[in-house]
Amino acid sequence: MVKFILGEKGSGKTKWLIDNANKDMAEGNGNIAFVDVDDNHIFSLNYNVRLINAMEFNVLNVRSFYGFLCGIMAMDYDLEKIYVDGIYKVMKVEFNDMVYLIDSLKRISEKYEVEFYINIDYTMAEVPENLRPYCLEIEV
Repeated sequence: MVKFILGEKGSGKTKWLIDNANKDMAEGNGNIAFVDVDDNHIFSLNYNVRLINAMEFNVLNVRSFYGFLCGIMAMDYDLEKIYVDGIYKVMKVEFNDMVYLIDSLKRISEKYEVEFYINIDYTMAEVPENLRPYCLEIEV
């Protein structure tokens, strides 16, 4: 499963990601990874959630981001979910990029049973109709 987490700035997207990662870690059987662009949330996340700073790995565009996520999966066959916060701060995520990520991540998500939750800087009203089933909007 691939879900884009949408909402206005300050709507609580990051809090939603952190809360759900912590909840999943407490309830689940597999491992949880949290990808961010800094280490600011290290004390907000359960110590068992793997925090990965994407800035340390030269993630510059959507294709390198996809490869980066595949690398995370390749290192941990017990990985259950990957939460991604703030990636739009280091690269622009256009609608065609969202389509690429949906198509690419959906295949590996189904094959390896890993769920992806990716925070992007759009609202549901801005997203084309065909992408909305892959989106969840957080409202204030």
